Amino acid sequence: MEEQNKNDTATKDKTESVEPEEMEINDPEEHLGSDEGKMETLKEEIEQLKKEKDENYQKMLRIQAEFDNFKKRTLRERETANKYKSQDIVNELLPAIDNFERALQVDVSEAGESFVEGISMVYRMLKDALKAQNIKEIETVGKEFDPNLHHAVMQVEDDEVESNTVVEEMQKGYILEDRVIRPAMVKVNK
Repeated sequence: MEEQNKNDTATKDKTESVEPEEMEINDPEEHLGSDEGKMETLKEEIEQLKKEKDENYQKMLRIQAEFDNFKKRTLRERETANKYKSQDIVNELLPAIDNFERALQVDVSEAGESFVEGISMVYRMLKDALKAQNIKEIETVGKEFDPNLHHAVMQVEDDEVESNTVVEEMQKGYILEDRVIRPAMVKVNK
């Protein structure tokens, strides 16, 4: 009997330890309800994370496009700066070239011929230096007046020349690549 009491007590202990587990399993709807709530919460979090991922991806694409545009713009600006880098020095030299041209137009005696040859040589060297920098003279006489290239200082009337045509150049104009450094001063037919 004692042995049976021990067995009964052991069985009770086993039953008691099993009972709480059975109670949790006995209520499956409550257990499933909490899992469904967790699933919904996880689905919402996943959707939110997908949305954030898409927004971040679009933001990254915009930033990358802006950076590419920045690089292109910087490259264009650098190319433009290199293209026109000699403009400032040329602006400083043009008055000297004008003075050389005026000096070469003056009649001199035979004694001054060698001096004129020296001036002429320096003048040609300056013109060659301008050409090497891709600086060209603006064509004027006989061309139609263009306010982008020419600066009209006088108007004349000549029936033999078309209206709005340059008849005389007062001072040479120069172009660097496609940019006017100095417009030509001209007389224009009315």
